[in-house]
Amino acid sequence: MRKPPIAFRRTRGCTLGVELELQIIDLQSYDLSSSASDLISHLESQTIPATISPELTESMIELSVGVFDSWLDLRDRLRSVKDQLVDAADCLNIGLTGGGAHPFQQWQDRQIFDKQRFQNLSALYGYLAKQFTVFGQHIHVGCASGDQAMERIHQLNRFVPHFIALAASSPFFQGEDTRFHSSRLNTIDAFPFSGRVPSIESWDEFVRDYYQPMVENGVISGMKDFYWDIRPKPEFGTIELRVCDTPLHVDRASLLAGYMQMLCEGLERDPRGFRDSEYMVYSYNRFQACRFGLDGNYIDPTSQNHTSIRSHLNSTLQWLRNCVDMSEERMILFRELHAAAQGATDAERLVHEFQKSSSMEEVVRFAMDQWRMDHVSTHQFEDAA
Repeated sequence: MRKPPIAFRRTRGCTLGVELELQIIDLQSYDLSSSASDLISHLESQTIPATISPELTESMIELSVGVFDSWLDLRDRLRSVKDQLVDAADCLNIGLTGGGAHPFQQWQDRQIFDKQRFQNLSALYGYLAKQFTVFGQHIHVGCASGDQAMERIHQLNRFVPHFIALAASSPFFQGEDTRFHSSRLNTIDAFPFSGRVPSIESWDEFVRDYYQPMVENGVISGMKDFYWDIRPKPEFGTIELRVCDTPLHVDRASLLAGYMQMLCEGLERDPRGFRDSEYMVYSYNRFQACRFGLDGNYIDPTSQNHTSIRSHLNSTLQWLRNCVDMSEERMILFRELHAAAQGATDAERLVHEFQKSSSMEEVVRFAMDQWRMDHVSTHQFEDAA
């Protein structure tokens, strides 16, 4: 018997949510520490306005801070929770940091968190499960319906390289300089159902002709088994962008979330039609963002013109400025995004730190110092690496 369709929860406006996966650091070796259980247990006795959850291995946790209308309110909450997490980590003599991948940890040393879902994933994926100790930011934006969610996912495909480049913070992996700005996505690409969502534009069609047959045939057990760059989250009434490395500071994380929200609002006011042919250049643009960051080549999916990712981001910001109400909050967002588009990424700053010190341990120390900072000012986005 066929299971009933999945209801897509309706949400009001382009509400905003964020999840951040964080590294747990051993303060003696600066390697990853298998201390997630201890940290989560310590936090259970505290009042913290966030959900702190385990992730696949004991060297990572996930931070989620709820639903917001304002990216500035989200930033304030992230700053507050970040400070509480830092204090908790200090009590346990461990460190915390952002960054999409630890510079020199070895996947063989990781421990799978003692939770049934994670144990099942380890049994299914073997060594890939421990290699999945990489760290990302997930951004949720509310949608009015499942149909709008599917439409929005496809409309956003042309902007995915912006987020990869702006968030890139994993230039090192397993002790090597990868020469990628974001090496993290190469790890995720090893999993089935990674990359882009199928070319289906109706929610009912997606559930009936794609999702349900996969569940009934035992290919997947639920929506969590899809590792797509952007996926629908019907239980939340959102779409979830998953390509971002975890930034080195929560201020950039909130900035990326604000950009995603503004893009969705821009697409409501000035809809951009979608054609399946746009995906012909999707993998190319995605690779360029991972490899070269904002300096990567970008092929416009509609005109086929070549430009840089940085240039396409700047032209997108100008489009948004003309079609979205520019409140004071939006102007702050616009200015900081413009500064970020011109400046050094976290990946470039991490590489610069290694060039100065020739020490992967110093790179980790630098990343931890960045995470502890009260806030990141606009000029830090503008500083060249």
